[in-house]
Amino acid sequence: MTNQFTRSWLTLDPAAETERICHALREGVFGVMKKQGGVVGISGGIDSSVVLALAARAFGPERVVGVLLPERESHPESEHLANILAESLGVMTVLENISGALDGFGCYQRRDEAIQRVIPEYEPSRWGAKIVLPSNLLEQQTLNVYRLVVTGPDGQEISKRLPPAEYQQIVAASNFKQRSRMCMLYYHAEKRNYAVLGTANKNEHELGFFVKWGDGGVDIGPIRHLFKTQIYQLAEYLGIPEEIRSRVPTTDTYPGGSTQEEFFYRIPFDLLDAIWLGYEKETAPAEIAEALGLQPEQVTRVIADIESKKRGTNYLRMMPL
Repeated sequence: MTNQFTRSWLTLDPAAETERICHALREGVFGVMKKQGGVVGISGGIDSSVVLALAARAFGPERVVGVLLPERESHPESEHLANILAESLGVMTVLENISGALDGFGCYQRRDEAIQRVIPEYEPSRWGAKIVLPSNLLEQQTLNVYRLVVTGPDGQEISKRLPPAEYQQIVAASNFKQRSRMCMLYYHAEKRNYAVLGTANKNEHELGFFVKWGDGGVDIGPIRHLFKTQIYQLAEYLGIPEEIRSRVPTTDTYPGGSTQEEFFYRIPFDLLDAIWLGYEKETAPAEIAEALGLQPEQVTRVIADIESKKRGTNYLRMMPL
């Protein structure tokens, strides 16, 4: 790493990093946990794809199970891409549709009643819905205040600021999805004496873009130390199909669709990761800005947002007191 800050600070040696992670997986799963393989929830996204490929290398594909966990609002492409990857790796897959469990929990009904209190016109199953943060983080300092956006069958879009009570109910209800998936992953892991492998990267774990005891409920986190842009470097090295590598990262949680950037991160990953790494290495905002073609105040805003998200989600990373 040079003394002068550049984007290249994010560049990995993918071969060495792959071997290091695979060694840690074998040590952790076989040596420490005394398990016989790994289970990965796969969605056709870049993170779960990389973890599945790493697990297949570390344990052998015969000791890995990829579990597809769609529900009635999942994008059909997710299942298609997950199957392509698993087949290319020679990994066994299991399909578990969790819609019935979510109906039993009242996931959809509880969420939709909160949406309708804000936007009465919203019609479940006919309208799309998503929640988003302000997208102009580089342009002005704005709070992380969510808006509810619904889209009718004719393309009509209605957007309103989400009051705290409705925001909390929508998120609490939606989190049944991640927690139901966690339960199913542990079912398939425990019946085989396997470990559950997490798919959260550094962006998700440290900024709180995960559900406690949901997608955060895992036995080992093989890519939790890597920025999103570094996950793409590993994906290319591991031969993850281009269809997956070129797919825009989404939450695949809300019926209106939502990219990870508009739902949570607010700026593209290449800028977020570079600014974040520079900040971690105690590089002055002005130096980061010069290297990235930004203004120092823009870098300062992004750093403030990183710090705010970390503070606001500390409880997610805490073990029980």
